[in-house]
Amino acid sequence: MAYEANDVRSTLPSSTAAAKAPERFSGSEHVQFRDLAPVEKTEDVSTWYARGENFVVGYSDVDGVVTFERTGQPDEYVVLLADDALSAQVTAPGEEVSASGRTMLVVPPGDSTVTVTGRGRVIRLLTTQSADIAALAANAGSYTERHENIAEWAPWPEPVGGYRVRAYDLTVPPLSNPAFRLYRCTTFMVNFIDPKQGPRDPSKLSPHTHDDFEQCSVVLAGEYVHHIRWPWTTNKANWREDEHERVLAPSVTVIPPPSLHTSEAIGAGENHLIDVFSPPRFDFSAMEGWVFNADDYPAPAGR
Repeated sequence: MAYEANDVRSTLPSSTAAAKAPERFSGSEHVQFRDLAPVEKTEDVSTWYARGENFVVGYSDVDGVVTFERTGQPDEYVVLLADDALSAQVTAPGEEVSASGRTMLVVPPGDSTVTVTGRGRVIRLLTTQSADIAALAANAGSYTERHENIAEWAPWPEPVGGYRVRAYDLTVPPLSNPAFRLYRCTTFMVNFIDPKQGPRDPSKLSPHTHDDFEQCSVVLAGEYVHHIRWPWTTNKANWREDEHERVLAPSVTVIPPPSLHTSEAIGAGENHLIDVFSPPRFDFSAMEGWVFNADDYPAPAGR
């Protein structure tokens, strides 16, 4: 992996798996919501969906009041309030939790409602165990067959003190270098990076690979180019062309393993990209102090 010497990611633990090098590869997914009609639309909200192998991203533009309701939700899901002008009231059996401004909400399994008020962007993250939501994804047809080289999905251990609504501040200072803001739950890890102004320095990109999980990059503002390169094998029939995919906000890109990839902000104004992983990443979780709510959500035993 290509990181600058002062980038702490250069010290990430490498995979301990001795798996055979893959011979076949799945493609990437690029869903640009601006080009699509919303799946759900009312006077107060427009919502689009995209998915990966294990997860679904729901992106909503809210201007008013909207309630997201789940009945018999099979596992934890995440609601991200991406703007300061938003507030939310979360109701689950035996509890009500309020939040305002940029916040990550973790909603427990079972029945719940999340009522959002204000103007801004709301991102919901659900696993594909929520089949009703997965079916709404614009790219659902890409996942009628399992994608290559992705580990079997399993949730992480239950949170300390049991399931309940949890709220995490997305404005706390990030790590220094890289400037990550990492939270996890049993089903997801979110890296809520701060927006950046102007293009990324093209001499300081960070091409890297993942052995067995997809990276989901959600562009909330600006313009990016996702650079993706797949390995060559002895069988030329399995080769794929390099991609240099230009995307505009709002969009979802799903980057498959074990492709070499990096994302380059190219917009002249504000550029904002966040990364999502399901389940949480072991390598980031192994770094002391990286995951801000690690005390709430233990890693699997032995990792």
